[in-house]
Amino acid sequence: MMQISAANPSPDHYHDTIIIGAGAAGLFCAGRLGQAGKSVLVLDNGKKIGRKILMAGGGFCNFTNLEVTPQHYLSHNPHFVKSALARYNQWDFIALVAEHGIAYHEKELGQLFCDNSSQDIVDLLLNECRKGNVEIALRQQVQAVERLSDPQAAQVRFRVQRNGEWLACRNLVIASGGLSMPALGASAFGYKVAEQFGLKVISPRAALVPFTWREQDKAYAQLAGVSLAVNVAAQSGNAFHNQMLFTHRGLSGPAMLQISNYWQPKQTLTIDLLPTENISDYLQRLRRQSPNLQLKTALSRVLPKRLVELWLELQQFDDQALAQLSKVRLQQLQQLIHHWQFDPNGTEGYRTAEVTLGGVDTAAISSKTMQVNDIAGLYFIGEVLDVTGWLGGYNFQWAWSSAYVCAEAIAAE
Repeated sequence: MMQISAANPSPDHYHDTIIIGAGAAGLFCAGRLGQAGKSVLVLDNGKKIGRKILMAGGGFCNFTNLEVTPQHYLSHNPHFVKSALARYNQWDFIALVAEHGIAYHEKELGQLFCDNSSQDIVDLLLNECRKGNVEIALRQQVQAVERLSDPQAAQVRFRVQRNGEWLACRNLVIASGGLSMPALGASAFGYKVAEQFGLKVISPRAALVPFTWREQDKAYAQLAGVSLAVNVAAQSGNAFHNQMLFTHRGLSGPAMLQISNYWQPKQTLTIDLLPTENISDYLQRLRRQSPNLQLKTALSRVLPKRLVELWLELQQFDDQALAQLSKVRLQQLQQLIHHWQFDPNGTEGYRTAEVTLGGVDTAAISSKTMQVNDIAGLYFIGEVLDVTGWLGGYNFQWAWSSAYVCAEAIAAE
């Protein structure tokens, strides 16, 4: 029977595998290893398992995507994800979801969400762990990790000190995630372990995160709650089409979260606020039909009225009859609407970021097993690695795929 406790998880203090982190990657890896006959202990510093899973997708957990390719991921080594994604793909996890009788639906762009709640995915992972008699210990503070130097001690390679007590294991899996959402227990633990063993860490930063206003743009804060479909492009050339949301603090919504992965501080974002219509053509066509129609009225038919009223207040344009519109004014409106220049003050940071960009450098990790190349028995999986997916279920799929190949490698020992 699986135990979930804050007490001593095992009287002999030894497990074949200790996994640090009871999130998506850690729990999935644990379940597979347990069912392969390995003794597994999962340690987590929180009060409950799967905390980010429960919050994901507005409480409905966007657990994967119908279309998953390596191009949906950012990493300093773009080829690193290929092996794991090929060996355990979205269809494999969808089959597991169906096996557990979880109802789900597709939203836009191939995103799959639970019909009921994110708890369904947590329960799936818990049931998989239960099948494998995995032990899960919560409220565990890991104070130290040591690698044993005795080459004869093949069975015991690592010692882990948690809550003042030492545990031993053959395999140590770091699934502690990144720095996003510190309120849910996120920490730099995984990066510190990597550096302890001489691994490089690519400087982490908040990703899939809303932007904040500069002081001179805070008038737009009064549009909080207004949303519209846009095209947004970064100076890198990457661009996305999706919804944008005005907030009190800045700009959010799927389009802005996606582009945040490609934005660099002090760079400008270019936003097309009306991607389905050319404003100049629209106004000229309308001028022929209704020459006396006011510009404000015409713009409010294709753009949020509150945005048009604010622009008028900020003197971005003068209200006038369409018959009076000059070529210069049309060009100015073309620039304002299709090439709106947004200079973020920054982002909201890790507090609201869905994931962390950067992490443990994959150059030191086997893409086929997630094991550190030069350290037998030490593995890194999930978000702690320098692998970041787009918004839309891609980061969960990376958790499942990286955990799977790690478990397969350990099980094959």
